Amino acid sequence: MAARLSSIRCSWLSRHLSRSSSQSVFNSPCIISYNSLRNMSAIKSSKCLELDNINPCIKTMEYAVRGPLVIRAVAIEKELEQGVKKPFNEVIRANIGDCHAMGQVPITFIRQVLGLCVYEKLFDDPTIPSDAKERARDILSGCKGSSLGSYSDSAGIEIIRHHCAEYIQRRDGIPSDWQNIILSSGASGSIKAILALLRCPVNGKRPGVMVPIPQYPLYSATIAEFDMEQVGYYLDESKNWGLDIKELQRSVDEARKISAVRAIVVINPGNPTGQVLSRENIEEIIKFAYKENLFIFADEVYQDNIYAAGSKFYSFKKVLTEMGEPYSKMDMASFMSCSKGYMGECGIRGGYAEVINMCPEVKAALLKSISAQLCPTTIGQACIDVVVNPPKPGEPSYELFMKEKNGVLQSLKERAEMVAKTFNSFEGFSCNPVQGAMYAFPQFKLPQKAIDAAKKAGQTPDSFYAFQLLENTGICIVPGSGFGQRPGTYHFRTTILPQPEKLKEMLALFQEFHVKFLAQYK
Repeated sequence: MAARLSSIRCSWLSRHLSRSSSQSVFNSPCIISYNSLRNMSAIKSSKCLELDNINPCIKTMEYAVRGPLVIRAVAIEKELEQGVKKPFNEVIRANIGDCHAMGQVPITFIRQVLGLCVYEKLFDDPTIPSDAKERARDILSGCKGSSLGSYSDSAGIEIIRHHCAEYIQRRDGIPSDWQNIILSSGASGSIKAILALLRCPVNGKRPGVMVPIPQYPLYSATIAEFDMEQVGYYLDESKNWGLDIKELQRSVDEARKISAVRAIVVINPGNPTGQVLSRENIEEIIKFAYKENLFIFADEVYQDNIYAAGSKFYSFKKVLTEMGEPYSKMDMASFMSCSKGYMGECGIRGGYAEVINMCPEVKAALLKSISAQLCPTTIGQACIDVVVNPPKPGEPSYELFMKEKNGVLQSLKERAEMVAKTFNSFEGFSCNPVQGAMYAFPQFKLPQKAIDAAKKAGQTPDSFYAFQLLENTGICIVPGSGFGQRPGTYHFRTTILPQPEKLKEMLALFQEFHVKFLAQYK
């Protein structure tokens, strides 16, 4: 009987997730809330795990980039495959920075080295250049049994950690110790590992972490999962999403009434906002963090993605070090990934963290904690090695590598300009220039009638707009409420990743939808 009831519940969930009409979507049957699931759990079953007896932090955490809109988008794709008629022929996934899924072609040199690492018979292939073979041999020499299939040290393959340190030193002109490098499965792995160090009450208060609003949902989700306090500080949209020190001070002063604020996260270039911080702004942030005794998380995974004239990437480590004491003695961590930049190798999951000035005993505890994960994916480690150790001038692969790299970044620059210009032409829209990263975060005004309709549907106004957009055009974006926004404002995040012709098509569909939406709800 219990199995039968469990089957009924699964059937109910599946049936409601697959409904196709926009009316059903906006009455929310495909947005399964925890309250709905609790009601369903009133049907008794013999399951050991029920919604009411699992970790409450897991129930609290949300990850908007893969949230209800994406669940609905997947269902729509299945419906299209089954021949269900829609006003469109495909779903355009503008919700996530998945470069290759949006048509970006892999960098030849990266794939050659990875291919050699996983299938050594390719060393006999005369069409693969000698420098790619040299890189692969170096990587394999650092692997136990000369195989990428073996476990590595928990902090990663030593030779790759050396190469990461050399890359940082070339970038900043400042020494980097390879023993401060921790390789991880994407930047996310090391971000979570270091955030976990903060899970300690101070004077009876929960630890707090300052995050920018809007922010990347990895941080809000992890903070919720770890039962810590999210301390939001608003970016200044009127100043191209700049970071205002007075706002940082307001945020930390208010938060310390209820929590022990221990760290500040800065995302540069910004996600979802696409801004690039000036050196002066970074210096101000470092001085603030020093005054308030905060550990700095410098999320710098988009450091290759700089588009706007006059914008330049400065690493927090470089600025902090060049400021001299006492700032140069501050402990911090910076993060890099092979998922973004010109590489876009999202699924391969390679990344690193560099920790500096960390207490040796704390670093030992960090290394102990990550040892429980055995090691990051070795293919991801190999990929980040190629990113930090690319072809050099005079090597056989250099010209093609630079042509492909520059081609990707130039195309992204053009698409960044296209997106901002187009959205600024929409009625009620305003979009800051996309200086860097891979996203635009436009603000849009909604008629009161649309706001009332959203309330009636049990949705935030920006989610209501985004679901209508998906159902009518197949375009999947992420509502600004999933990243955080000032009360009374409405935004969404969209990537600039669709290839140029597809992006033009997407923006044209978007504009047509927006005109109809305003006509319907004015």
